[in-house]
Amino acid sequence: MLVATAAAATALAASPTATAAPQPIVGGTTTTTAAYPFVMQITDASGSQFCGGTLVAPRKVVTAAHCMVGETTSSVRVVGGRTNLNGTDGTVSKVGKIWVNPAYHDATDGDDVAVLTLATSMPYKPAPYVTPSQTGLYASGTTARILGWGTTSENGSSSNQLRTATVPIVSDSGCKSSYGSDFVQSDMVCAGYTSGGVDTCQGDSGGPLLIGGVLAGITSWGEGCAEAGYPGVYTRLTTFSDLVTAQVGS
Repeated sequence: MLVATAAAATALAASPTATAAPQPIVGGTTTTTAAYPFVMQITDASGSQFCGGTLVAPRKVVTAAHCMVGETTSSVRVVGGRTNLNGTDGTVSKVGKIWVNPAYHDATDGDDVAVLTLATSMPYKPAPYVTPSQTGLYASGTTARILGWGTTSENGSSSNQLRTATVPIVSDSGCKSSYGSDFVQSDMVCAGYTSGGVDTCQGDSGGPLLIGGVLAGITSWGEGCAEAGYPGVYTRLTTFSDLVTAQVGS
């Protein structure tokens, strides 16, 4: 249940229909949806989780565009308030509308953002998200928090319980030295340790990158998981904040 794009870059979704790819949170600790009530599971119609998302309004969830490729409103569900993948608690909602950034082609090209409109309001506290002017949040070395149910090692098994970790923001020049022309500075931000060891992985795609408790990024892609010299790549949400706001208001 892993998904891959090119050999060099793997989008971090664990799609039930796809071939092979990246992992969930590596090197983190378990946590709960009570601690992070805005973290959503995105599942297929039978309840198998394949991506994450962030509740930003009672009926609006921000996720990655690459999570929604090939999906329809009937093929996707969103689950809130459920810490464990095998749980039955929380709230399950059908999806009324899927908005994918019309500029999106591939995660390594950027524009990796989507917004789901839920059929059912979620009774959980939404996360605030960045405004276009909050670009200073991405200063190199700033501590960011990642969350997800993804695999706990590259090509490993998914975590039944929600996991979290903190990773430092990597400078744009540092990210470019890792990924070259695949790093689109306007659309992406990197986070992770030079030595590797802590990262998002398959199944974490679409989940949040939080800075100061504010949604600042979306788990997008990377070279493997937690590999030295290859930090995780996240959608730089300040660039797409106005697009998200338009969807939240629609």
